[in-house]
Amino acid sequence: MKASLAELIRLISSGCLRDDDIERIADEAAQAYADPEAFLQANPDINYDVDFPIPLGEWVVVGSLPDTVLFQADDYQTLFEQIVGSFGPDVTFVLKPKQLAKAEPLKAMNRIQTQLGSLYPEKGGYVLVDFSEPLDDALQAVLVYTCDVERVMALAVEVGIYAAPALETLKAQGEA
Repeated sequence: MKASLAELIRLISSGCLRDDDIERIADEAAQAYADPEAFLQANPDINYDVDFPIPLGEWVVVGSLPDTVLFQADDYQTLFEQIVGSFGPDVTFVLKPKQLAKAEPLKAMNRIQTQLGSLYPEKGGYVLVDFSEPLDDALQAVLVYTCDVERVMALAVEVGIYAAPALETLKAQGEA
């Protein structure tokens, strides 16, 4: 499981995490999945509640991802502001967060995905992927290179962490 977790974290971090951090997170999460009670005893500072809707190992992964990798917000404008901020001032975005303020969710997500799809063409752009079960925010997502989406989905299933392309999920919810 540790190897799958490490590969998943490496793919969703898109170069924002050092290899030793990826290995540490994967190791801790694998321990937490294998024996949650022992992990909590060995790490008394961990603030995990057994009533959380996700397993401890998943909670370790999600809680260990920096805000340049895991984006959490209650609305699309704030989510996009975080994404733009993670790229730094050298990357120019045509879409501005304020343009999403009054947009319906599907339109906002479509605009965000169109913008992300145009970045880093060598990798086919980025796909915004819903990741894990949000605990405190309405939206929780990571960016994945388009060329890595299929592998990320397979790894997420393998380790038991929910992941799905955000735009496709919203479209499916609209049709339901």
